[in-house]
Amino acid sequence: MAIKSSIEWTESTWNPVTGCTKISSGCKFCYAERMALRLQAMGSLNYKNGFNLTLQPHALEAPLKWKKPQLIFVNSMSDLFHDNVPLDFIQQVFEVMVRSSQHQFQVLTKRANRLEKLSNKLPWPNNIWMGVSIENRDSLFRIDHLRRTNALIKFLSLEPLLGPLPDMNLKGVQWVIVGGESGPGARPMRKTWVLDIQEQCRRANVPFFFKQWGGINKKKTGRELNGRVWNEMPEFLSASSQEAIAL
Repeated sequence: MAIKSSIEWTESTWNPVTGCTKISSGCKFCYAERMALRLQAMGSLNYKNGFNLTLQPHALEAPLKWKKPQLIFVNSMSDLFHDNVPLDFIQQVFEVMVRSSQHQFQVLTKRANRLEKLSNKLPWPNNIWMGVSIENRDSLFRIDHLRRTNALIKFLSLEPLLGPLPDMNLKGVQWVIVGGESGPGARPMRKTWVLDIQEQCRRANVPFFFKQWGGINKKKTGRELNGRVWNEMPEFLSASSQEAIAL
């Protein structure tokens, strides 16, 4: 069974790798680390190593068994392009995604430099979306690395948004997600930052998805921006999947 996700911009998660290490300010209050340690305490075999990077080869072929087409977030609990994930394992993950053509896969990384270096060694059908996480101006360089890859569908996850991102170059980007940090210690996100990004997307004709305001209680702060929910998706997504995301 696919693991259904509460993440607003996807439907399910698939974790052939678990665990990670922190590389930038956006990692400070990592939700995946909290979850991994909780699962370890509960006795989950996949998290016997806690949040230490761990390959999960037994999970590799899971999407091939999921017949119903769906949006799948790859490695919600890790980073596929972490330096300690061997290239041959990354290639195996991509091979499964290619073979699982009924699904749309969303891969997200902070290791944008390694992503670019390996891009020519990976297949890029249009059911593999490639994104980079950006939290502030210091991480904007990741967009340039992403732009130089062979991915057909490129997206940005501006979450947790920790500062303004004026004058982004959105050339070659098909989708932008914005979200505030949530959970213990959550750092605030200003509305002016969000509105500026939304306007940049409008000018560049890039779909804008507002995930959440965040905070200690993200359900209380909600998802509305100026009185409505923004669930715009790339045009490559099937109508049925767009409906599922909107519900």
